[in-house]
Amino acid sequence: MEPRSECPINAAVEVLGDRWSLLVLRDVIFGDRRYFRALLTGSIEGIASNILADRLVRLVEAGLLTRGTAARGQRARYSLTEAGIQTLPIIYALGNWGLDWLPGGGELRVRQQLMRAEGPRFVEDLMDELRVRHLDAPPKPREGPGPLERLAAAYAAAQAREGGAAP
Repeated sequence: MEPRSECPINAAVEVLGDRWSLLVLRDVIFGDRRYFRALLTGSIEGIASNILADRLVRLVEAGLLTRGTAARGQRARYSLTEAGIQTLPIIYALGNWGLDWLPGGGELRVRQQLMRAEGPRFVEDLMDELRVRHLDAPPKPREGPGPLERLAAAYAAAQAREGGAAP
């Protein structure tokens, strides 16, 4: 995709600035949804199948996702690229803005609240964990549960308190 100008902000907005691209990346990152059907049925915002198909193509073309090859009758698996993993600080910043300026319920905000409380080091650790899952990088040694496990536990606890369904 050729940007309209040489401005880096414009180039980023052309890739990430539509209504759905960051939400698809969110679901790949936090929900580990890597197949079309899982992304479609797991979308709490209710993305239409044609829109999801278009966004997946765009994200692959932009170099944020890769699409695994699938034999006839098999499902293609999407994986984050390093560029896709590098969107996490952007998603983190947008989530922090949303916490500060927009209303919302507890269970859908808990992951962002945990990330904010833990800070930038947590985001870096999460990016390292995504590299292991999506890029086959070797895991870094750590004690205790990893960032994705901690986020899932925080969400599950909030969901149990609120009695809601998982996004």
